[in-house]
Amino acid sequence: MKSRTLNIQVDANDKRDFELFCNRVGMNVSTAINMFIKVVLREQKLPFEVKSNTLDEVISSKLNEAEIEMNNTSKRYTKDEVFKSMNDILG
Repeated sequence: MKSRTLNIQVDANDKRDFELFCNRVGMNVSTAINMFIKVVLREQKLPFEVKSNTLDEVISSKLNEAEIEMNNTSKRYTKDEVFKSMNDILG
């Protein structure tokens, strides 16, 4: 197997702490990074969750809140009130 060098930039404190961790568990940084790469390639995903609050998630959350409120009250909203609320949320 032919190998290549992978150069990355990392915070100096994080590098030091990661090296210390690797030493404590009996491996070097290169082995740890290679293990990470192998897991990503095998599973075709990162081995941890990466997420952000996208607009779709915000809208979905607000729709869920509105549905709960609608089911728990007799108050109903007009189309104009709904659109105004949506515009307020989206800014």
